[in-house]
Amino acid sequence: MPTTLPEVLISEDRIRVRIAELAGQISRDYGDRDEIVMVGVLKGAFIFLADLARAMTIPRRVDFMGLSSYGRGGAQQSGVRLVMDLRESIEGQHVLVVEDIVDTGHTLHYLLDTLFARHPASLKACALVQKRSRTVADVSIDYLGFEIPDRWVVGFGLDYKDRFRTLPYIGTITPDE
Repeated sequence: MPTTLPEVLISEDRIRVRIAELAGQISRDYGDRDEIVMVGVLKGAFIFLADLARAMTIPRRVDFMGLSSYGRGGAQQSGVRLVMDLRESIEGQHVLVVEDIVDTGHTLHYLLDTLFARHPASLKACALVQKRSRTVADVSIDYLGFEIPDRWVVGFGLDYKDRFRTLPYIGTITPDE
């Protein structure tokens, strides 16, 4: 486990400004809808989702799903599994998936396919960060906070072995091997 604080990659101020920009864009894009359902992907997206939802100016509901694609030690597993489902139906609803990170894209691809089968009126995705150089799955991110290099990142919901998740910035670490 790294013992030093992570090196800052994206500052708290830059994150705050970008979230305000995303919230404004989403509010404009969905301004004619009665309501949207924001689906946060646990655990990583909870901080981003909270800040994004508070900055938006349109009617919205929040729900969560839990998916697993990484083991506790950070090793990638084959496939994705659903560990917690939505509490309400999204049929006929406008749905915005809120994700912390898009790495290979497999998790987001799985989630979008799963939710699309539930017949929402619309389905879009928002991610705080993406490692575009690692994304192999065919996924569309409608709202993206930051594109980042292929480094292990922590903070602002992102973690390493369930540590560093609550840092107010996004930092990089060298994980234990």
